[in-house]
Amino acid sequence: MTERRPATDAEAKALASALRLRILRICLGEAHTNQEIAAILGCAPATVLHHTRTLVRTGFLAAQEERRGARGAREIPYLATRKSWQLDSAAHDRSVLDAFLQELALTPAAEVDSTRLGLRLPPAEMEDFRRRLGALLEEFAARPDDPAAPAWSLFLVVHPDPNRP
Repeated sequence: MTERRPATDAEAKALASALRLRILRICLGEAHTNQEIAAILGCAPATVLHHTRTLVRTGFLAAQEERRGARGAREIPYLATRKSWQLDSAAHDRSVLDAFLQELALTPAAEVDSTRLGLRLPPAEMEDFRRRLGALLEEFAARPDDPAAPAWSLFLVVHPDPNRP
């Protein structure tokens, strides 16, 4: 399993924004320019530029080779580095949830496959469950992106059930 290191203050701050997390998702596997990101998000390019600069400065986005746009303007595409997968940062937990909810709201309900499961397991079995689930996630995260395949997103939370003390 990937050994996660604590995020620095700058990294944690960069990840503490649902918009920045959505930018990382947009640039995962395919580089996009500031204008393209703004169009996908429905945001002003200046807003996106501020966030992309923060993500580049903290190593979450990498600028790719400069290109010329339709009108000859200089454009820089950005690609996610996948660095966030290697960090442990409690500061971004709420931002991850907010980004997920924003993305889910844009997805037709018929295309969402969700499951909710309640468990009562002794501590050793719960640890085994977490370890095996983590190993499965690591296995699939390590696979190369197939640009021809549809993009999927997964959000998973394991938490104590406040309804069943």
